[in-house]
Amino acid sequence: MSRTTRNTDPELARTLSRRDMLGVAAGATAAALLGGTTTASAASAASAAEPAGQGRGRPVLPPGRLGIQLYSLRDKVSTLGFARVFEELRRFGYDEVEYAGYSQGSAGPITLAQLKRLTRDHGLRAIGSHVGYYSSDPKAYTFAQNLTKVLDDAQALGLKHIGTASGPWRYGATVDGWKRCAEEFNHFGAEAKKRGMKFYQHNHAEEFSFATDRPGVRLYDVLLAETDPGLVYLEMDIYWAYAGQFRFGKRPDGTPAPFDPLAYVLKQPDRYPLFHVKDGERDDSARDGYRMVDVGDGDIDYQRFISAVTRTHGGRRDHHWQAEHDNPAESFTFARKSSAHLHALREKDC
Repeated sequence: MSRTTRNTDPELARTLSRRDMLGVAAGATAAALLGGTTTASAASAASAAEPAGQGRGRPVLPPGRLGIQLYSLRDKVSTLGFARVFEELRRFGYDEVEYAGYSQGSAGPITLAQLKRLTRDHGLRAIGSHVGYYSSDPKAYTFAQNLTKVLDDAQALGLKHIGTASGPWRYGATVDGWKRCAEEFNHFGAEAKKRGMKFYQHNHAEEFSFATDRPGVRLYDVLLAETDPGLVYLEMDIYWAYAGQFRFGKRPDGTPAPFDPLAYVLKQPDRYPLFHVKDGERDDSARDGYRMVDVGDGDIDYQRFISAVTRTHGGRRDHHWQAEHDNPAESFTFARKSSAHLHALREKDC
């Protein structure tokens, strides 16, 4: 892979510092894994591995709020089963999980009651779940086709958030098309709210593109404007937001249209209860401007991003952070390294 050369020595130093930290922290957590560990021990091991220059301030990661999207571990879930996966995640220092389906493949059948109990018995909290938005199949398990069943299942699992990773593309890429989707999202949110849950949408890069009928209008802004903030919430996938920044920093006519993913969150922090923490190595030759890598191996500044979010509203720390990689080389290794890296981050100016 051809990677863009950095222009400044400080940037290079930052990257090397991150990787030095990751190697030491991951090694500490791997050693702890052999003897068993808890969230506290994983965090303390990572903290002890913190290199010089990172600072000794309070942790960037809010206590008890590190999760993982189980899609990243779908290979393990479908072969080893939820129980074994949850056992490993707890050993790696995770507190929460976000479901990506409720079955476990060849590991055998499992009921929702069993899944809820397994999650709890392994010291994990189920924070949310991804379900499809719509399908041409009227019997499909999606919000549009089977809303009652989707919400029944989420309620049975005790979820506080239930969402979709599908974009609002059902009626095309026009402003009116996205307004129609926003109306449906508002309905999903209203029904979820009746059951004490929050409906949310997870972005990819394309949500930050421009409307085909009004090329000066960013579609993500339509979604924000047309959905009720008390009914529809957002789960920002930080990697895809930065990929969107790279791909859609100009309008179709070439005029600049820069945006900052973090600025979206800081403007409406209550609308973003959940985040996906995935990392990317910057590569301007790639379509998205990044190559996805394990958390800590890339160039997204999570020390800055998480610190800024958790300091909003006088230091509130009620957001949830899910590590994710769409296609990790080895999913348990990804999970271990990501936890070690995020637990090791410390605020610089404390």
